[in-house]
Amino acid sequence: MKRKNVFVRMIALLLVLATAAMLFACTPEQPQDPDNSNPPDDTDNENEQPSVDTSLQVNVTVLSGTTGFSMAPLMQSHAEGKATLNYNFKVEADATNVNAALINGTVDIAALPTNAASVVYNKTGGAIQILTINTQGVLYLLDNGNNITSFEDLKGKTVAAPAQNPTFIFQYLCEKNGLKVGKVGDTDADVIIDNGFTSPAELQSNVAAGNVTLAVLPEPMVTITKSANADVKVAMDLTAEWNKVSPENSLVQGCIVVRKEFAEQHPAEVAAFLKEYEASVNFLMSNVSEAAEMVAAQGIFAKAAVAAKAIPNCNICYMTGEEMKNAMTSFLTIMMGVQPNSIGGKLPGDDFYYVVK
Repeated sequence: MKRKNVFVRMIALLLVLATAAMLFACTPEQPQDPDNSNPPDDTDNENEQPSVDTSLQVNVTVLSGTTGFSMAPLMQSHAEGKATLNYNFKVEADATNVNAALINGTVDIAALPTNAASVVYNKTGGAIQILTINTQGVLYLLDNGNNITSFEDLKGKTVAAPAQNPTFIFQYLCEKNGLKVGKVGDTDADVIIDNGFTSPAELQSNVAAGNVTLAVLPEPMVTITKSANADVKVAMDLTAEWNKVSPENSLVQGCIVVRKEFAEQHPAEVAAFLKEYEASVNFLMSNVSEAAEMVAAQGIFAKAAVAAKAIPNCNICYMTGEEMKNAMTSFLTIMMGVQPNSIGGKLPGDDFYYVVK
């Protein structure tokens, strides 16, 4: 009897051991961590983005007019307490004041003409970087009664143009189309460029009044002029003409820059700005009427109705990275050939182009 009981107990013990072995075999193998030193694997610490300092004041200056249009939705968002960063926005009418603020460090991010950005970079030994191109070509040839349809039609004509970039761009296009350009008083030129007006606004008012019948003007002055004088027509879109004789989309006239020191110290905040600014550009282009109201409300341009008509013709964009670098390099190289002083005397180095960190 005892022998039978021992046998039964042995059988039961074997069954228990067999069951335990099967359960152990079905349990997933756990990674060994003898010192329990590894953190939970729910995030990759090496790839974590630095947090954004929402209390840091970011000083942003925009120019009134076209280069500032695309900042209006972001400015409106900030005014309503919806922006991520703590912005201090300022609208400035004179680009030279913006240049000075970048040089003395009182502004961190600014909208500038592209040639002015190159000038500041060269003047400061590389103290600023370009974040994004925000405006491509905005220039048009206006005609009141001359029936101009091509550059060939400009032979023997005088065309008024604002000094600096508009003149240099128009001169380049004339020369690429086989025309010899001269100043007022030259007798052997095919076309004369008249820089006699003290400001683009003075030229615009003279075109609207009919005192000037051929002129190069930017938007939104084109829209203002056509509204004031129905006889004024757009003879040529100079952006389209540029694309015929130069690398496509390389006529870039407006950009956003950042002080290099600020960018190095605050990469997370620069990345946050770029994200919000891109959204601002997209809103402007997708909601023109509403964005035009913001443009007026933020003091970038006085009349929302005019801004709404002009925005589709301003070639506003958001261009970064290699595309930005290629377009800007092409444009500045061409301007260097036309007038070196217009870009600060030399091409900027590679560090002029900001790389998102």
